[in-house]
Amino acid sequence: MPDVAVVGSGPNGLAAAVTLARAGLKVHVYEAAPTAGGGLRTAELMEPGHFHDVCSAVHPMALASPFFRQFQLSRRIRLEIPDVSYGTPLDGGRAALAYRSLERTVAGLGRDGPAFGRLMAPLVQRADGVTDLTLNQLLRVPHDPVAAALFGARVLEQGSPLWGARFREELAPALLTGVAAHAVAQLPAPTPAGAGLMLGTLAHTVGWPVPAGGSAAIAQALVADIEAHGGAVETGARIGSLAELPPVRAALLDVAPPGLLRLAEGRLPERYRRALESFRFGNGACKVDFILSGPVPWAAPGLADAGTVHVGGTRAEMAEAEKIVAAGRHPERPYVLVSQPSRFDAGRAPEGRHILWSYCHVPAGSTVDMAEAVIRQLERFAPGFRDLVVQFQVTTAAGLGLYNENYVGGDFSAGLMDLRGIIRRPVLGPVPWRTPLRGVYLCSSSTPPGPGVTGMSGFHAARYALKDMFGLTVPSLGI
Repeated sequence: MPDVAVVGSGPNGLAAAVTLARAGLKVHVYEAAPTAGGGLRTAELMEPGHFHDVCSAVHPMALASPFFRQFQLSRRIRLEIPDVSYGTPLDGGRAALAYRSLERTVAGLGRDGPAFGRLMAPLVQRADGVTDLTLNQLLRVPHDPVAAALFGARVLEQGSPLWGARFREELAPALLTGVAAHAVAQLPAPTPAGAGLMLGTLAHTVGWPVPAGGSAAIAQALVADIEAHGGAVETGARIGSLAELPPVRAALLDVAPPGLLRLAEGRLPERYRRALESFRFGNGACKVDFILSGPVPWAAPGLADAGTVHVGGTRAEMAEAEKIVAAGRHPERPYVLVSQPSRFDAGRAPEGRHILWSYCHVPAGSTVDMAEAVIRQLERFAPGFRDLVVQFQVTTAAGLGLYNENYVGGDFSAGLMDLRGIIRRPVLGPVPWRTPLRGVYLCSSSTPPGPGVTGMSGFHAARYALKDMFGLTVPSLGI
């Protein structure tokens, strides 16, 4: 009989299971899908030998997340780290490039290079403090107050109408906006600014790794560690109610608030139930996966070496696209997030072929196929792209919601990314992972620190479960 049940095998559920199993507890993970991983799945979506990441593709947190650092992920799988973390193309064959070297990045940004350097250098110099601030509990004193102050000041600047005050040209603002738009929110605003500055800091320190073999390699490493410490991961096992679980002392749920409401079957106190029912989800994404007969023919030099490309044009164009989505419409020129993993991991496609991963933002629940709009944007900055397309597959926002119940309406962030959505995730409190049901913890991305493959929501929930229910401390997670 297990001591702990974990429902859901996304990165947070697996991180929780690793932590608990290493503490000497008997852990059983239940996953409804045929394979473990949640947002960490890789599959041959269209043709044999072409391996596409079903959800996440590039992993800035693989070397920066406190959980993955303790877990020593980089010693368990191979991580390919592009020299160019990300880039943003502009018309006329131009591009802004975020190299791992901040100095090289500054040198390529023209007149705005020094201003960009002054914005980012203090954060890069205190990268550990930035990571600690953004990936741990909100209601606590930061370990590095100076880093917190520097980060906060820059979030206020880049998250307000003052976001262009220090710049005179187009490259640097486009570079910042491309990474901030990961947050699926109107621009400018504090939450996307914070996300962009944090991800930008990692770009100039540890880089943005691409896992060899695909994102599933991360899930496989986590599952292997759980099993090595006596745990079990059961797939094809949908849990319809907490009552279906064995009589464990703790249950950790890698589910969004609607999933918790379903599992609890009316057992939650009214006030907490109302908070879950009022939890807000954001807009979604339409994902387009490609098989190409060659590499993307970017017009701008350097983009071929970027693991990630933010396609949308200038800062003003990307902001306009996000404004249109926020208004419930589909932009003709969407912001498109692109990853080109086969440029760095040759095993992802047969010789002479490439795979391309992309998505654009769309209104929640959208059933609109955005492939043509995505292709037009790519053709705009990579003339001849259309001629290289062998095959493509579209997953609408509604389809993402069907694929993963946590992605309500296609919201892969599992919750609206605004200030309220960050602070009340899903409730405001010192321990938001703990539910009113004794021994039941929520550990999905709907809890702090929020979205991204960090493992931190699961790690935090497991830490409190160990303390509350077993009187144990967090064990060593390393090899």
